[in-house]
Amino acid sequence: MRVITGSARGRRLRELPGLDTRPTTDRVKEGLFSAIQFDIAGARVLDLFAGTGQLGIECLSRGAAEAVFVDSSPKAAALVRENLRAAVPDARAIVRQSDALDFLARTRERFDLIFLDPPYASGLLEAAIKSLAAFDILKPRGIIVAESPATAPFPAPPDPLRVGRTYRYGKIAVTLCRRMDAGTDADNAGISAHDAGNGGENV
Repeated sequence: MRVITGSARGRRLRELPGLDTRPTTDRVKEGLFSAIQFDIAGARVLDLFAGTGQLGIECLSRGAAEAVFVDSSPKAAALVRENLRAAVPDARAIVRQSDALDFLARTRERFDLIFLDPPYASGLLEAAIKSLAAFDILKPRGIIVAESPATAPFPAPPDPLRVGRTYRYGKIAVTLCRRMDAGTDADNAGISAHDAGNGGENV
């Protein structure tokens, strides 16, 4: 597992042994970052269900202003801190060991870019999307990047969130959602993100 590009390009990141985390594969990561590449510079990023922290670290490597990492596992939180020190030691980053839904209910921060990659079949993806809409922590035109099984229907998000594109990579789907407030033109807001390429399928 490595950082794809940016200031930390090629840096190897550590993983937890066993099945405690399910890191995003390089192929999927390359596709999803191709889709959001123009939305990262200067962004405030939330890596929820952070695991190894590789998605938030990739954003920091590409010029994100700050990243917050949240994971309920003490081992995962410690690993994220270790990977941050190894890859982007000077970046602005905060690591929170917390239940993801509790964090969303408590935080008063707002973000431009939010990654959701919870354990599959846990019900946490739908719950997190509902919480994000209810607690209003996504900035206008902000983006949610959600990873889920390609065979499972993506949960319909509540207002003001709208589903953009879904890209499929074998058994994995990556779906982009954007905040669309009343009166915003969907086409001008770029709800259809840039083509991810790398075998991604627009559905």
